[in-house]
Amino acid sequence: MPSLSRISLSSLPDGSYLQHIPSLNNGLKLDLKSNVTFFVGENGSGKSTLLEGIAEQCGFSLRGGNHNHNLNTGHRFEGYESALAQHLQLSWTPRRITEGFFMRAESFFNFASYIDELAEDDSRILNAYGGRSLHEQSHGESFLSLFNNQFEAGIYILDEPEAALSPARILAFMSVINQLDKSGRAQFLIATHSPMLICYPGATIYQFDEDGVRETRYEETEHFYLTKSFLDNPALYLRHLTDG
Repeated sequence: MPSLSRISLSSLPDGSYLQHIPSLNNGLKLDLKSNVTFFVGENGSGKSTLLEGIAEQCGFSLRGGNHNHNLNTGHRFEGYESALAQHLQLSWTPRRITEGFFMRAESFFNFASYIDELAEDDSRILNAYGGRSLHEQSHGESFLSLFNNQFEAGIYILDEPEAALSPARILAFMSVINQLDKSGRAQFLIATHSPMLICYPGATIYQFDEDGVRETRYEETEHFYLTKSFLDNPALYLRHLTDG
Protein backbone atom coordinates (compact mmCIF):
# COMPACT_ATOMS: atom_id res chain seq x y z
CA MET A 1 0.00 0.00 0.00
CA PRO A 2 1.26 3.52 -0.74
CA SER A 3 1.99 5.39 2.47
CA LEU A 4 3.36 8.56 4.00
CA SER A 5 6.83 7.44 5.02
CA ARG A 6 8.50 10.59 6.39
CA ILE A 7 7.52 14.00 7.76
CA SER A 8 10.26 16.64 7.67
CA LEU A 9 10.42 20.22 8.89
CA SER A 10 13.66 22.09 8.32
CA SER A 11 13.16 25.66 9.43
CA LEU A 12 10.50 28.15 10.48
CA PRO A 13 10.22 31.81 9.51
CA ASP A 14 11.39 34.48 11.94
CA GLY A 15 8.56 36.06 13.88
CA SER A 16 6.15 33.17 13.40
CA TYR A 17 4.19 31.97 16.41
CA LEU A 18 5.32 28.49 15.36
CA GLN A 19 8.76 29.30 16.78
CA HIS A 20 7.18 29.34 20.23
CA ILE A 21 6.24 25.66 19.95
CA PRO A 22 9.29 23.84 21.42
CA SER A 23 8.56 20.54 19.68
CA LEU A 24 8.70 22.23 16.26
CA ASN A 25 11.07 25.18 16.51
CA ASN A 26 14.22 23.14 15.83
CA GLY A 27 12.74 21.21 12.92
CA LEU A 28 11.95 17.52 12.89
CA LYS A 29 12.26 14.35 10.88
CA LEU A 30 9.76 11.61 11.67
CA ASP A 31 9.89 8.21 10.01
CA LEU A 32 6.52 6.47 9.90
CA LYS A 33 7.32 2.80 10.35
CA SER A 34 3.85 1.36 10.88
CA ASN A 35 0.32 1.85 9.59
CA VAL A 36 -0.71 3.43 12.90
CA THR A 37 1.17 6.38 14.40
CA PHE A 38 0.17 8.29 17.53
CA PHE A 39 1.20 11.83 18.51
CA VAL A 40 1.03 12.38 22.29
CA GLY A 41 1.85 15.31 24.51
CA GLU A 42 0.35 18.11 26.58
CA ASN A 43 -2.08 20.66 25.19
CA GLY A 44 -0.19 23.20 23.13
CA SER A 45 2.72 20.85 22.42
CA GLY A 46 2.28 21.04 18.63
CA LYS A 47 0.49 17.76 17.86
CA SER A 48 -2.60 19.32 16.29
CA THR A 49 -0.58 21.98 14.49
CA LEU A 50 1.48 19.28 12.79
CA LEU A 51 -1.58 17.18 11.88
CA GLU A 52 -3.28 20.22 10.41
CA GLY A 53 -0.27 21.03 8.24
CA ILE A 54 -0.13 17.45 6.96
CA ALA A 55 -3.86 17.48 6.22
CA GLU A 56 -3.60 20.67 4.19
CA GLN A 57 -0.69 19.28 2.16
CA CYS A 58 -2.83 16.19 1.48
CA GLY A 59 -5.55 18.45 0.08
CA PHE A 60 -8.09 17.78 2.82
CA SER A 61 -10.48 20.41 4.13
CA LEU A 62 -9.30 22.00 7.37
CA ARG A 63 -12.94 21.99 8.42
CA GLY A 64 -12.65 18.22 8.36
CA GLY A 65 -13.25 15.86 5.48
CA ASN A 66 -11.64 14.53 2.34
CA HIS A 67 -10.85 15.93 -1.12
CA ASN A 68 -14.57 16.29 -1.86
CA HIS A 69 -15.19 18.40 1.23
CA ASN A 70 -13.22 21.32 -0.07
CA LEU A 71 -14.87 24.29 1.63
CA ASN A 72 -12.64 25.64 4.39
CA THR A 73 -15.50 27.78 5.66
CA GLY A 74 -17.78 27.98 8.65
CA HIS A 75 -17.29 29.29 12.18
CA ARG A 76 -13.65 30.36 12.65
CA PHE A 77 -12.64 28.78 9.33
CA GLU A 78 -13.35 31.58 6.86
CA GLY A 79 -10.25 31.78 4.66
CA TYR A 80 -8.24 29.78 7.18
CA GLU A 81 -5.00 28.08 6.17
CA SER A 82 -2.39 26.13 8.11
CA ALA A 83 0.63 28.24 9.00
CA LEU A 84 2.83 25.15 9.04
CA ALA A 85 1.83 23.40 5.81
CA GLN A 86 4.11 25.38 3.50
CA HIS A 87 7.15 24.46 5.61
CA LEU A 88 6.56 20.70 5.70
CA GLN A 89 8.11 18.15 3.40
CA LEU A 90 6.18 14.89 3.04
CA SER A 91 7.79 11.79 1.57
CA TRP A 92 5.57 9.07 0.09
CA THR A 93 6.35 5.40 -0.62
CA PRO A 94 6.04 4.40 -3.41
CA ARG A 95 3.64 7.19 -4.41
CA ARG A 96 1.43 9.89 -2.92
CA ILE A 97 -1.89 8.86 -1.37
CA THR A 98 -4.86 10.77 -2.75
CA GLU A 99 -7.65 9.26 -0.63
CA GLY A 100 -8.36 9.62 3.06
CA PHE A 101 -9.94 11.90 5.63
CA PHE A 102 -9.04 14.64 8.12
CA MET A 103 -11.11 14.53 11.30
CA ARG A 104 -10.79 17.12 14.06
CA ALA A 105 -12.98 16.65 17.13
CA GLU A 106 -13.14 20.36 17.92
CA SER A 107 -14.77 21.26 14.60
CA PHE A 108 -16.85 18.14 14.06
CA PHE A 109 -20.05 20.15 14.64
CA ASN A 110 -19.12 22.34 11.65
CA PHE A 111 -18.42 19.29 9.52
CA ALA A 112 -21.76 17.70 10.46
CA SER A 113 -23.53 20.96 9.56
CA TYR A 114 -21.74 21.02 6.20
CA ILE A 115 -22.94 17.47 5.43
CA ASP A 116 -26.51 18.50 6.33
CA GLU A 117 -26.22 21.44 3.94
CA LEU A 118 -25.19 19.09 1.12
CA ALA A 119 -27.98 16.64 2.04
CA GLU A 120 -30.59 19.35 1.49
CA ASP A 121 -29.89 19.01 -2.24
CA ASP A 122 -29.24 15.24 -2.24
CA SER A 123 -30.32 13.19 0.77
CA ARG A 124 -28.39 10.18 -0.52
CA ILE A 125 -25.26 11.82 0.86
CA LEU A 126 -26.37 10.71 4.33
CA ASN A 127 -26.02 7.07 3.27
CA ALA A 128 -22.29 7.55 3.69
CA TYR A 129 -22.83 8.47 7.36
CA GLY A 130 -25.16 5.73 8.59
CA GLY A 131 -28.28 6.91 6.77
CA ARG A 132 -29.21 9.88 8.96
CA SER A 133 -27.93 13.30 9.91
CA LEU A 134 -24.87 13.29 12.13
CA HIS A 135 -26.65 15.91 14.25
CA GLU A 136 -29.50 13.46 14.89
CA GLN A 137 -27.07 11.00 16.46
CA SER A 138 -25.35 11.31 19.81
CA HIS A 139 -21.85 12.73 19.72
CA GLY A 140 -20.29 9.30 20.15
CA GLU A 141 -22.66 7.67 17.65
CA SER A 142 -21.85 10.28 15.03
CA PHE A 143 -18.12 9.70 15.48
CA LEU A 144 -18.53 5.94 15.05
CA SER A 145 -20.83 6.47 12.05
CA LEU A 146 -18.03 8.41 10.44
CA PHE A 147 -15.41 5.77 11.29
CA ASN A 148 -17.57 2.83 10.17
CA ASN A 149 -18.90 4.36 6.96
CA GLN A 150 -16.17 6.66 5.66
CA PHE A 151 -12.99 4.80 6.52
CA GLU A 152 -12.12 2.40 3.69
CA ALA A 153 -8.73 3.11 2.16
CA GLY A 154 -6.22 5.93 2.29
CA ILE A 155 -4.60 8.09 4.95
CA TYR A 156 -6.66 9.05 8.00
CA ILE A 157 -5.48 12.07 9.95
CA LEU A 158 -7.39 12.25 13.22
CA ASP A 159 -7.19 14.89 15.94
CA GLU A 160 -8.46 13.55 19.29
CA PRO A 161 -10.97 11.06 17.81
CA GLU A 162 -11.63 9.70 21.31
CA ALA A 163 -13.16 13.01 22.48
CA ALA A 164 -16.78 11.80 22.28
CA LEU A 165 -16.21 8.09 22.83
CA SER A 166 -16.90 6.03 25.95
CA PRO A 167 -14.26 3.43 26.87
CA ALA A 168 -16.35 0.72 25.16
CA ARG A 169 -16.58 2.79 21.99
CA ILE A 170 -12.87 3.51 22.05
CA LEU A 171 -12.44 -0.27 21.83
CA ALA A 172 -14.93 -0.35 18.94
CA PHE A 173 -12.90 2.35 17.20
CA MET A 174 -9.71 0.34 17.76
CA SER A 175 -11.46 -2.57 16.03
CA VAL A 176 -12.07 -0.34 12.99
CA ILE A 177 -8.39 0.61 12.98
CA ASN A 178 -7.38 -3.03 13.29
CA GLN A 179 -9.51 -4.17 10.34
CA LEU A 180 -8.03 -1.53 8.04
CA ASP A 181 -4.52 -1.96 9.42
CA LYS A 182 -4.55 -5.71 8.78
CA SER A 183 -5.99 -5.23 5.30
CA GLY A 184 -3.08 -2.95 4.40
CA ARG A 185 -5.51 -0.45 2.93
CA ALA A 186 -5.13 2.40 5.39
CA GLN A 187 -2.66 4.49 7.35
CA PHE A 188 -3.54 6.39 10.52
CA LEU A 189 -1.94 9.50 12.05
CA ILE A 190 -3.67 10.21 15.35
CA ALA A 191 -3.16 12.92 17.97
CA THR A 192 -4.63 11.64 21.22
CA HIS A 193 -4.80 11.89 25.00
CA SER A 194 -6.35 8.44 25.39
CA PRO A 195 -4.28 5.98 27.47
CA MET A 196 -6.37 3.17 25.96
CA LEU A 197 -5.92 4.15 22.34
CA ILE A 198 -2.12 4.36 22.47
CA CYS A 199 -1.97 0.71 23.60
CA TYR A 200 -2.91 -0.36 20.06
CA PRO A 201 -0.45 -3.17 19.25
CA GLY A 202 2.36 -2.40 16.83
CA ALA A 203 1.73 1.34 16.73
CA THR A 204 4.50 3.94 16.63
CA ILE A 205 4.21 6.63 19.30
CA TYR A 206 5.85 10.04 19.11
CA GLN A 207 6.07 12.20 22.25
CA PHE A 208 5.85 16.00 21.80
CA ASP A 209 7.35 18.07 24.61
CA GLU A 210 9.87 20.80 25.51
CA ASP A 211 12.75 18.68 24.21
CA GLY A 212 11.25 18.20 20.75
CA VAL A 213 9.69 15.05 19.31
CA ARG A 214 10.93 11.55 20.11
CA GLU A 215 9.69 8.00 19.73
CA THR A 216 8.49 6.33 22.91
CA ARG A 217 6.50 3.36 24.26
CA TYR A 218 2.99 3.62 25.66
CA GLU A 219 4.20 2.52 29.12
CA GLU A 220 6.51 5.54 29.20
CA THR A 221 3.86 8.15 28.37
CA GLU A 222 2.34 10.34 31.07
CA HIS A 223 -1.10 9.48 29.67
CA PHE A 224 -0.59 5.83 30.52
CA TYR A 225 1.35 5.83 33.78
CA LEU A 226 -0.61 8.70 35.39
CA THR A 227 -3.95 7.08 34.50
CA LYS A 228 -2.78 3.67 35.70
CA SER A 229 -1.37 5.11 38.90
CA PHE A 230 -4.59 6.98 39.60
CA LEU A 231 -6.79 3.93 38.99
CA ASP A 232 -4.55 1.79 41.19
CA ASN A 233 -5.04 4.19 44.10
CA PRO A 234 -7.58 6.96 43.44
CA ALA A 235 -7.99 7.70 47.15
CA LEU A 236 -4.34 8.75 47.38
CA TYR A 237 -4.66 11.25 44.50
CA LEU A 238 -8.00 12.60 45.68
CA ARG A 239 -6.74 13.02 49.25
CA HIS A 240 -3.75 14.94 47.92
CA LEU A 241 -6.03 17.21 45.86
CA THR A 242 -8.56 17.87 48.58
CA ASP A 243 -5.97 18.36 51.30
CA GLY A 244 -3.78 20.65 49.38
